[in-house]
Amino acid sequence: MLALGIFAAGIGAPGTGAFTQSRPARFNPDGAFWLIGQPPDGFSDFDSINLNGRRLRRLPTQALHLNTGKIFHYKTLVVKRDDFSFTTATIGGVYYTFAGKFLRGGVFAEQDLNDEQPVLEGVLVKYKNGQKVAEAKLKFSYFGGT
Repeated sequence: MLALGIFAAGIGAPGTGAFTQSRPARFNPDGAFWLIGQPPDGFSDFDSINLNGRRLRRLPTQALHLNTGKIFHYKTLVVKRDDFSFTTATIGGVYYTFAGKFLRGGVFAEQDLNDEQPVLEGVLVKYKNGQKVAEAKLKFSYFGGT
């Protein structure tokens, strides 16, 4: 009788349905996100969105990177599967916002993801001196680093 109560509560032994159902799936999108296709007007200098939580010298800084070498650190950042958003710090009057979602769950570094497979989508907006100067709905692929 007692064993049934434990399994019904979802505290069963590993490998049982009750155990796996009670544990939330791990979600970890750490890595770099690169634009799929050509950058739209206003984003020709865009390079990548980086979510490298580990501070290793070989990994790019967690920030929005431009191909000019400028790095826009996140002022605000929300990283959830169905809610990924950020606002960057302002550099030279320019800052970015993003609102989107991840198209898959799990631990991205453990998955076999290619550079054509979208894993993130959302709207990137570029502001200059407080005015919106570019906006685009974009899709991104994943790169976990080397």
